Amino acid sequence: MSAQEKETSNSLYRQWQILSRLSTGKWMGTRELQEILNREGIDISLRTIQRDLNQIAQRFPIESSKTTPQGWRWRSDAPLQSLPHMTSSQAVTFMMVEEHLKHLLPPSLIEEMNPWFDLARRSLSSQNNVRQWINRVRIVPATQPLIPPVVDKAAQQAVYEGLLQDKQLECVYQGRVHNSEEKTYILNPLALVQKGSIIYLICTRHDKSDIQTFALHRFKSAVVLNSRALHPVNFDIDEYIDSGALGFRVDFNQPTENVTLKLTMSEADAHYLEESQLSKDQKIEKIDKGMALITATVPFTSQLVWWLRSFGKKIKHIEPSIVADAVNQRDEANP
Repeated sequence: MSAQEKETSNSLYRQWQILSRLSTGKWMGTRELQEILNREGIDISLRTIQRDLNQIAQRFPIESSKTTPQGWRWRSDAPLQSLPHMTSSQAVTFMMVEEHLKHLLPPSLIEEMNPWFDLARRSLSSQNNVRQWINRVRIVPATQPLIPPVVDKAAQQAVYEGLLQDKQLECVYQGRVHNSEEKTYILNPLALVQKGSIIYLICTRHDKSDIQTFALHRFKSAVVLNSRALHPVNFDIDEYIDSGALGFRVDFNQPTENVTLKLTMSEADAHYLEESQLSKDQKIEKIDKGMALITATVPFTSQLVWWLRSFGKKIKHIEPSIVADAVNQRDEANP
């Protein structure tokens, strides 16, 4: 490929990236486009972006705000075939991402994706059968539904951006104990996990090496620092989740450990665990009088205790005794 051909190819790719970021509603400025392209690894000046937009406007129905600084967007009357192409399956995917995952994305990425969400809506506007799929799919909680706690939006944005940019965070955080003192921490963000209605930041503190969870709604404020976040060696979010760490420790002075859980219940109740197993090594053994023995290796967590309690008297016997004692423990005020 000649130098001129390479330059033409780069220009076309760059202009396609610019075109695909424009929305039909919101004006997008050249500086905002520059920041987006820089994140994509495209080093480009504001002057080049403006020149590209002027060239694009000669071939595509986009318009300028005629203000300073200038903003650009697709014209409201732009025919669908003029917009970047999106298949029906891609459109459904974008719509479901917007519906179910938008709250887990940092604002800067949402800004980049908004044109695609808009394009997805326009792509599906004339496809009734495909559009109906979105109205026929729902996600419901397996436990009692809870209204999500209120999250400070500015703190949320800082936490998400710190994680996205791999930068440390300085935050003010209030513990879960009622009226607990607000404390200032410097955190190294590692991952985000949603559990039920609550989103948790998985992180380390600058003064400690152990991995901790901070509930997003308990952040009172957060600021992204310029310093790079420090990562534990070989940290893996999936291994961390599989370890039972998010089930929360029964004893906060002790690490979460696996136990060989044994449950005795009726065969009818045990059938539930045949369909949805406790672990990959789970075994169900039929014993006398219509009873069954379930054996499985699981993390010993508060979540396990709560789950076992939900069975009430359906579970006739629990081993090991440390789990049975935790399940049968009652608040002194409610003997």
